[in-house]
Amino acid sequence: MKIKKAMIYPEKYLIKNVTVVNEGQMVTADVLIQDGLIKAIEKNISDTPAIIIDATGKYLLPGIIDCHVHFREPGNTHKGDIYSESKAAVAGGVTSFIDMPNTKPHALTQSLLVEKYRLASEKSLANFGFMLGVNADNIKEIIQTNTDLILGVTDDGLYFANKGNLLADNPEILETLFANCKALIAIHSEKESIIEENEWIYRGYYGENIPLELHPVIRSEKACYDATSQTIEIAKKYSTKLHFLHISTVAETNLFRNDIPLIEKNITAEVSVHHLWFSDKDYQKLGNLIKWNPAIKTEADKQGLLQALIDNRIDIVTSDHAPHTLEEKQRPYLQSMSGAPIIQHSLNIMLELYKQGKITLQKIVEKMCHNPAILYRLKNRGFIRKGYYADLVLVDLDAAHTVSKQNIFYKCGWSPLEGTIFNSQIQKTFVNGNLVYDNGSFNETYKGMSIH
Repeated sequence: MKIKKAMIYPEKYLIKNVTVVNEGQMVTADVLIQDGLIKAIEKNISDTPAIIIDATGKYLLPGIIDCHVHFREPGNTHKGDIYSESKAAVAGGVTSFIDMPNTKPHALTQSLLVEKYRLASEKSLANFGFMLGVNADNIKEIIQTNTDLILGVTDDGLYFANKGNLLADNPEILETLFANCKALIAIHSEKESIIEENEWIYRGYYGENIPLELHPVIRSEKACYDATSQTIEIAKKYSTKLHFLHISTVAETNLFRNDIPLIEKNITAEVSVHHLWFSDKDYQKLGNLIKWNPAIKTEADKQGLLQALIDNRIDIVTSDHAPHTLEEKQRPYLQSMSGAPIIQHSLNIMLELYKQGKITLQKIVEKMCHNPAILYRLKNRGFIRKGYYADLVLVDLDAAHTVSKQNIFYKCGWSPLEGTIFNSQIQKTFVNGNLVYDNGSFNETYKGMSIH
């Protein structure tokens, strides 16, 4: 997937007096950006002509790498596309994303994957990567795929099209895949059989009008835990490189290790920001707007997920950004689409948790920048280091703003966070050294690059 356009870097930037948050430390320094790269990180850089950005009192983070998004192109561009959602991404400090395969057609072949890379090279304001889809029908092709050509394979989102596409519900398929596929395998971990049984029970009570508050009861802790625990046992047999997407229960977090560094782990996990921000208490107010799969669960789960993130049982933070139209969301429970747009505010959510004293800035950077680069083997990204790509985000931790329809950039035009006051603000986002987002304005001259 080596689609990389020739880049032109017309500007040199010097960020002065900024607090650099990187690799567990916070230091005040100047950062020089030239030819798309970080040229220097030193105090008192002054001997070079450059566009000066006085960042006194501001914080510089590596650009966020969001490893789990659904940008909807090709096939579902009425609710989102690569251009619109990457625009929202850079407004939120996200400089690179990895998109899931549940587009139309599903990205189940190398040729379809190449087409998505081509589209992104023409449209995306952020750097981009794409996962190859896997299900029972294409497993032979997956096994024969050169793993050097792909970031990884996943079943995420494919269950919307057909029953039986959740790998965690098919131990025989897992055995075959784990025994033969050397690529990173990322799975949506729920037991479809348990979910269907729960759904059948509540259909008996409510018919088609099941209350949304029962979503985490139907897509239950047991459905998640049984799938995750069984899948881990199979993966251990084959030393599979296995990644669990959007873990949603505190029970599951106890299945993961934190006694070895990420680079040595075969089994890893992520949490998505909505599972750290919302709980089942929010269903009464927000209803279908926060219907995700796996479901948002209890306050205890929310708190336990954050603790597992902090103590390194959970390795990365993602958005699971999944835009739908309001009409698609406002249907009755069984017809309402699962997922919501959130990428523009994923960093804001984490910074708000910092402001509340629940997590450090250094840990946020580790989980949203460093670890994604390590997990997906992204060269020269995810850190503020000399010679690395200048993927950077400048934030003001003392600038409150309210989320509204007037300041969101999703194509679907809504957010479950509307009315939320965040006490920090993304001011500038650099992608490959280009100032793509600047206090509400965009420079769309330069497109992102493939990260693989």
